[in-house]
Amino acid sequence: MENLVRAHVFVSGRVQGVFFRKNTKKKAQELKLKGWVKNLSDGRVEAIFEGALKPVREMIKWIKKGSFLAKVEKVELFWEPYKGEYKEFEIRYD
Repeated sequence: MENLVRAHVFVSGRVQGVFFRKNTKKKAQELKLKGWVKNLSDGRVEAIFEGALKPVREMIKWIKKGSFLAKVEKVELFWEPYKGEYKEFEIRYD
């Protein structure tokens, strides 16, 4: 059985208004990850990625660069216990 992990990230920089969430969702779906991504009121983007270790690491590598128009300045990464609570990867608006 694959090692299942959960990564919780906060991304700072020019990450809102540049299709960051849409491209994050697309990449996460390509990697067969579950979780969500959303904008925060302070200008950051928050996301949770759940899945096998290798694709989650690939997602984190991608998020450090971001989408074409984004300028990622900082990524705060927190490894949390895997919960398996998501059925898909979605953009949240809460």
